[in-house]
Amino acid sequence: MIEEPGRVIAVEAGAVWVETRRSSTCSGCSARNGCGQGLMDRLGVRERRGLIRALSDCHLSVGDSVVIGIRESVLLRGALLVYLFPLIALFASSLLASELGASEPYVMLAGISGFVLSWLAVRRRSQRTACDPALQPVVLRPVLVGAAGRGQANTILTRESDLEGFTE
Repeated sequence: MIEEPGRVIAVEAGAVWVETRRSSTCSGCSARNGCGQGLMDRLGVRERRGLIRALSDCHLSVGDSVVIGIRESVLLRGALLVYLFPLIALFASSLLASELGASEPYVMLAGISGFVLSWLAVRRRSQRTACDPALQPVVLRPVLVGAAGRGQANTILTRESDLEGFTE
């Protein structure tokens, strides 16, 4: 399970909208001083907040801190579908046109056509599976801020008695 902390900004029946802070791994990279991505992060250009709808059966309210998660297999399949499938379609359609003896402009057109058709197929599948609960992020656990948020470390709720009032 891939986990990400966030803050609840809206509550709806069976789900919550969570705001997460997007961050990069540039702080751990040895090439961060010579990298354009690291420069953009230091300037705050890419500092944005992400909004994610996560399924939840907990009693949460706006402002609560939570940890959301998504299964690794869902993320991996999605990445393969979005990134690898269009590239394979581009190369396969170009190779097919080339093997059929088409001239170079038609090979390029076939490649672009394969890419666009695969992109449309990915988009259609994405729209069909958008409401599938097995593919949605979920709230894994609520997080309490110690001493009314006065700078103390976060306490993660793990005992069942800690979860009273948070679950139905």
